Amino acid sequence: MNKLQTAATVLIVPGLREHVAEHWQTLLEARLSNVRSVAPLETDKLDCAARVRAIQHALEQIDGPVILVAHSAGVLMVAHWAAQHSRPIKGALLAAPPDLHATWPQGYPSPETLRTHGWDPLPEGPLPFRSLVAASTNDHLASLQAVTRMAEGWGSELLNLGDVGHLNPAAGYGAWPQAEALIQQLDR
Repeated sequence: MNKLQTAATVLIVPGLREHVAEHWQTLLEARLSNVRSVAPLETDKLDCAARVRAIQHALEQIDGPVILVAHSAGVLMVAHWAAQHSRPIKGALLAAPPDLHATWPQGYPSPETLRTHGWDPLPEGPLPFRSLVAASTNDHLASLQAVTRMAEGWGSELLNLGDVGHLNPAAGYGAWPQAEALIQQLDR
């Protein structure tokens, strides 16, 4: 299998469920030649500060340009990281960010739990790097309007993917081939 070549190192930033075998990020990681992933947390899994430290630790292991590829809560982690750190980033693909003010289905943390663990308030100012926010019109964790507001606040280009749910295996997504094209776009 030919692996996708990128000049920048791609850093995968998973969401709260971390590395899921059938997830597009996990499958993408196997397709890329120059890739790293934020390591799963052993403790403090809901602690936003611990997640931000994990991103910073992963970035400290990488020399040269970096493209961040985040999904779900991983997008929120990137926003928090960018508000606290100044390392240059070549670009970021930010897919299906959840809305911290929405009511999420059972099995997800409550807004109160997330607030207690440092997720809210979410940094809303412009990100200091180019970013693409991939949004769904039927995501159960965020309305298109909420994701549009996040993208505008971050100065990101919004990509409306249509009815793709939360862009995860439960929504029918294992592989997401468009991610490779978007990464190549950011790598130019």
